[in-house]
Amino acid sequence: MELDGTPRGNRIRIAFFGLRNAGKSTLVNAFTGQELAIVSDVAGTTTDPVSKAMEILPLGPCMITDTAGLDDTGELGRERVRKSLDVLATADIAVWVEDARARHDAPPACKAAFLEECRKRNVKVFEYRRGDDVEELKRRIAAAAPSDEPPALLKGLVAPGDHIVLVCPIDESAPKGRLILPQVQTIRECLDTRATCTICQPAELASVLARTPASLVITDSQAFAEVGETLASLGGAAPRLTSFSLLFARQKGDIDEYAKGLAAIGTLRDGDRVLIAEGCTHHRQCNDIGTVKLPKALTALSGMKLAFEFASGPSFAIDPENPPRLVVQCGGCMLTRREVMRRIELAKAAGVPITNYGMVLRKNA
Repeated sequence: MELDGTPRGNRIRIAFFGLRNAGKSTLVNAFTGQELAIVSDVAGTTTDPVSKAMEILPLGPCMITDTAGLDDTGELGRERVRKSLDVLATADIAVWVEDARARHDAPPACKAAFLEECRKRNVKVFEYRRGDDVEELKRRIAAAAPSDEPPALLKGLVAPGDHIVLVCPIDESAPKGRLILPQVQTIRECLDTRATCTICQPAELASVLARTPASLVITDSQAFAEVGETLASLGGAAPRLTSFSLLFARQKGDIDEYAKGLAAIGTLRDGDRVLIAEGCTHHRQCNDIGTVKLPKALTALSGMKLAFEFASGPSFAIDPENPPRLVVQCGGCMLTRREVMRRIELAKAAGVPITNYGMVLRKNA
């Protein structure tokens, strides 16, 4: 995570597509003003999607992705095409690049398929012919860039002058020497709101609240039980309680749909498959939330022997012919709202309930 940059999940995602040797990488380098992609006259130089986060005027924070040619052939070529098209899952804007020197009697079949896929995913497409004005392309994209900002994390929960407490356990699963992104973003929003905050570990919460009353406590989901017990001991004087995961679930996803999915846990039966989907990739710890704590919580809540499957990073798919019985999605701090909502829509289309990490752990606390 870049602590001094805009989080990836809050950047405009622009991806460049086209046939092999159409000039995609040349355009990407001109568009970004950097040598982001290797340029060669050899067809198929770009073999995997290459992404870079950067600031581009007048667009602001962007994630730029160069992809392999969609007309690649052979078994390996088909895999490259699949990986290129996977980029559409998170793209806000797609740029189709054509070589003006190439002449076709009709649009290539892969272009027609690509445009249809963009239409289904509601991805805005711009067409660029090699040699066109790059600055004009930037202006056109800037005018059409998505402007629907997701709601603030603390909207309606914190007012100027409020004091909140963030409970951040430091255990074997905590990254060394830094806070995780949800904690950092919450602190920043607290500052933007003109509120104040105190950060502590679960064991320190009671003494912190005794010194400084708070209107809200935000905890890491894994500490819900311990934090809940501490607040219960305060009786009517206890502040409200939520979690980082629930804040992001509200900002990036559909909290009502997640609530329906939570209720569906009671309908699970022995052998049912549950897909646990995490938006980032990280080294798994011995007491990992996604692969250890959530399966334990779901087993306890359902009382059943379940079969767990895991997806991490941008890879997420549901086989409509063999869907899981439940999807549990993380808060999505590393994902765009567009991508989280796409996952929810995929689950709904397949008739699969979907819920959220924090909601499951809170229910099991």
